Amino acid sequence: METMCADAMTIRSATAVADARESTRTFLQGLVSPIKAAAADTVVLVVSELVTNALRHSGGTCTLDLTAYPDAIEVAVHDPSPRMPHMRTPDLTGGTGGFGRHMVDHLARTTAVTPRPTGGKTVSALLAR
Repeated sequence: METMCADAMTIRSATAVADARESTRTFLQGLVSPIKAAAADTVVLVVSELVTNALRHSGGTCTLDLTAYPDAIEVAVHDPSPRMPHMRTPDLTGGTGGFGRHMVDHLARTTAVTPRPTGGKTVSALLAR
């Protein structure tokens, strides 16, 4: 069984989402058992959405963890906000978004939001490898 954890990174900068995508690509390219390009693109997209949501809705800081299992990749984004995310109706006029969580739920095998004992929460998605 191949299980790897990426170094957790605390994300705060203006280029945080791009940095998270790049770190994810580097993590995926370093796996002993590589994943297909389409699956890697899906993981990067989910990272982008979860990190964007965490930064936008939880005070501008989060931590990203990536774990590779034999048949899946887990994306986990930890943030300090105790406020649980909720599904929004997507804004078709382009004003306020609302598409990300729906997309992540559609792409992932499972998703979860877990309160952290030290405060805040973890939003995670398990994606097919």
